[in-house]
Amino acid sequence: MLIGTFEHTVDAKGRINVPAKFREDFGDRFIITRGLDNCVAMYSLEEWKLWEDKLKAQPDSKARNLKRFFFAGAAEVEPDKQGRIVVPPILRKYACLDQKVVVIGAVDRAEIWDADRWYASDAQMTSDAMAEEMDNLNV
Repeated sequence: MLIGTFEHTVDAKGRINVPAKFREDFGDRFIITRGLDNCVAMYSLEEWKLWEDKLKAQPDSKARNLKRFFFAGAAEVEPDKQGRIVVPPILRKYACLDQKVVVIGAVDRAEIWDADRWYASDAQMTSDAMAEEMDNLNV
């Protein structure tokens, strides 16, 4: 389970430090791609395979845009010895990753957010809003 919030920066080469705890969960290689809400999503190879299988099982008439969205922007990455990954320019542009970023755990994936956008989004997650979402999901 991927949990926690970690603040980092994007260096001049487009590299971001992946928290050590997440690297342990992801292993030597993992997938990054466009995520919902204009973040970059990180998946272990195992989780990515599950996601891939779910989308492959859907007819193109229903899932072609999802396939394009997630797979066209995807890249397999391998952290360097310092735990940094290079985020391709297309993904940095998509998620507005310029300087300060936040890497968060989201159960089955991690997400990389522009820090300002994350904290603005997080501020909207009030206990009342979360209670309503829990009710809608019967949680």
